[in-house]
Amino acid sequence: MQESKLRTQSLDFAVSIIDLVKDLKAKHESTISNQIGRSGTSIGANIREAQYAHGKPDFIAKLQIALKEASETGYWLELLYRTGYIGEQTYKTLDSVCSSIRVMLISSINTTKQNSGEEL
Repeated sequence: MQESKLRTQSLDFAVSIIDLVKDLKAKHESTISNQIGRSGTSIGANIREAQYAHGKPDFIAKLQIALKEASETGYWLELLYRTGYIGEQTYKTLDSVCSSIRVMLISSINTTKQNSGEEL
């Protein structure tokens, strides 16, 4: 059940990021918008790829990539907020979803590792 929630939440988050990128491009901001567009949409893509992984190590690797992309996206969100490109409410909303995705990813990675006998 959690993985379905993870897939749904990461896809919804990607849609929010694409909307954010559109707004940023309208403000003629392209450097950070390109970065957050790539990292923010990559989270869900890697989660989706994990669905068809070649075994547990590949599954874990894909989720770890998604986790790294989520961490990067959090950085870009904070930078956009601190430079005034997005307001506090937008930042808090998107950062909260991004943090929730990170928590679910960590949980999924740890559970998979425990079930496969790997060390955490």
